[in-house]
Amino acid sequence: MPEMSTGQAIKKALSLCLDNYEEAFLAGEDIGIYGGAFGVTDGLLEQYGENRVKDTPISEDVIAGLGVGAAITGMRPIVEMQFSDFIVNAMDPIVNQAAKLHFMYGGSVDVPLIVRGASGGGTGAAAQHSQSLESWFCHVPGLKVVTPSGPQNAYDLLLASFVDRNPIIFMEHKLIYKIKEEVETNDFPKDSSLLGKGKIVSEGSDITVVSYSNMVNTVKEAIKDKQLEKYSVELIDLMTLSPLDVDLVISSVNKTGRLLMCQEASGDSSVGSTIITRVVSSDAFKKIKTPPKLLSGLHSPMPSAKHLENKVIPQKDDIINSIIEIIENE
Repeated sequence: MPEMSTGQAIKKALSLCLDNYEEAFLAGEDIGIYGGAFGVTDGLLEQYGENRVKDTPISEDVIAGLGVGAAITGMRPIVEMQFSDFIVNAMDPIVNQAAKLHFMYGGSVDVPLIVRGASGGGTGAAAQHSQSLESWFCHVPGLKVVTPSGPQNAYDLLLASFVDRNPIIFMEHKLIYKIKEEVETNDFPKDSSLLGKGKIVSEGSDITVVSYSNMVNTVKEAIKDKQLEKYSVELIDLMTLSPLDVDLVISSVNKTGRLLMCQEASGDSSVGSTIITRVVSSDAFKKIKTPPKLLSGLHSPMPSAKHLENKVIPQKDDIINSIIEIIENE
């Protein structure tokens, strides 16, 4: 298996889509000549031409509207928001059109659209280029929300998203682009059943830690620390936030009796608050030994200074301390 960065794995998946589906095309700001803000689409314009890789005007509303119109007329668009923060300029075509047309036309229209966006902080890009807005879209019926954490699942999830017939919000955290691992470059899946399924990254019996996107990688680092070597930690990567694999989390909490939810996004009206609510509303509530905890980003605009950014986003030590607190302070 070849070693790839997440950016390279996404590019490989995009190439597979373009190679196998003549109705597939890419569109977004600076994705052609420039190769995308994070280099993901570098070289694709030369390989596929400007009819398949379209540099667009600086207008997210136009980009998303193009995607919706193309999708409902038989094309397979994959559009890019240079930073996912800019998706706020495209809320009407995504939320009021893409998410609802299948329902409003009685199932006679599909909107097979993927909207990619670089999300999250950690790069000093400040408040307008560092947000985690995934919860907005989880709230909207008709949209699926996907958050890969590394090369292999980014590749697999993008292909599963492409064969799905629903509009997909595909959030790629900026800090995962350079993560490298060996990637099994499978062909297209038979269906999109991977979407909506979480994954147990490491098995354990003392506590369940649930996370997604780049925070999964921070949790991986934390549970390898010597301070936690006497504990058995089960880590779940949600991968898809809508639909959520709540059953996997409940099954794990039934086993461990403890739950820590870790996310970069603010905790207010968030994925983490939904997970905890669903767990304590289930039969797993009878097995819980100590109150579940949500470790989330502060409810604050993202600062650009690194030391302040690290205060807003949960860090490795915050995760270690939270795990110890939950297990030892029953």
